[in-house]
Amino acid sequence: MQIEDFNYHLPSELIAQLPCEKRDESRLMILHRKDGTIKHRKFFELTDYLKHGDVVALNNTKVIPARLYGKKTTGGTVEILLIQRLQTADQNSLWRCLINPSKGLKKGSEILFDHGMYAMVIEKESGAWLINLHADTDIDKAIENIGTMPLPPYIKRASGENRISELDRERYQTIFAKEKGAIAAPTAGLHFTPELLKMIQNLGVEILYITLHTGIGTFKPVKEADITRHRMTPEYYDIHPSAFEAVRKAKQERRRIIAVGSTVTRTLETMVKQSWENPQLTGSTDLFIYPGYKFHVVDALITNFHLPKTTLLMLVAAFAGMDFIKMAYAEAVQLRYRFFSYGDAMMIM
Repeated sequence: MQIEDFNYHLPSELIAQLPCEKRDESRLMILHRKDGTIKHRKFFELTDYLKHGDVVALNNTKVIPARLYGKKTTGGTVEILLIQRLQTADQNSLWRCLINPSKGLKKGSEILFDHGMYAMVIEKESGAWLINLHADTDIDKAIENIGTMPLPPYIKRASGENRISELDRERYQTIFAKEKGAIAAPTAGLHFTPELLKMIQNLGVEILYITLHTGIGTFKPVKEADITRHRMTPEYYDIHPSAFEAVRKAKQERRRIIAVGSTVTRTLETMVKQSWENPQLTGSTDLFIYPGYKFHVVDALITNFHLPKTTLLMLVAAFAGMDFIKMAYAEAVQLRYRFFSYGDAMMIM
């Protein structure tokens, strides 16, 4: 299976730079796998496609303001992207991160930030840097004070856009975000509002939450021509035993499990990778789903429109079918859907 199989043309103006004014007013493409039909709705009409007994699974990870701007002691400006916390204490924490530019950095180099926070470089390993962050106050509060939301590079922001920065802090976060640790939002969940969740519950739909801290692995480029040679970077996940029991009971009763996003899909599928009798409820997942994968848990999928040649698009193609997803994406381009993180959504049934 070749990487070019997952390429498509997307006009740059269809890449959403800002979210919809209201979360659930984004467009929703409905894909029916059984008969190969496509319908076009609004996201708040999702309730038309849910029924009593369904289980909707959401990712409650919380995005941290992981992009930090500081200065070397020599005066040069650097950008740091925190990608994994390794250890923490009240006023310092050990992180794996990316640093740009990193020229001249070495063990013992210091990077200075506002509000008295600084980083000490420890070493470089496997393409990333280890740093120790220090602050005069609680380290998490210091990161909140100086950090910005780690928007993907296709969302463009000019420096000094304070109004936009505040908008991103609110909207590049789901309304049910709870567990801190992600460096990217589970974007399928961005469309939900409190009102919509209440309407879903009133239908007799069960809503449950899992946690997967979206990390660099989700967005790591696929560089292999043969995609089966690609390896995912592990990401931490956690599933409460009650959530697993709810899923298992629903499957036994032939009720639908509807995953909101690729992160939920990968987490639920990892959960029973060994067996339903020996579920893995916490740990790290490097599960790479591409066409040919047999799904054991997920019956329907809500997801955004994804970048070409990415593992996200490969997962969606595995669920919907290659030809069907190509047709759907071509139709989305033709009808001027909004793409990627702040864009529109699809539900594959």
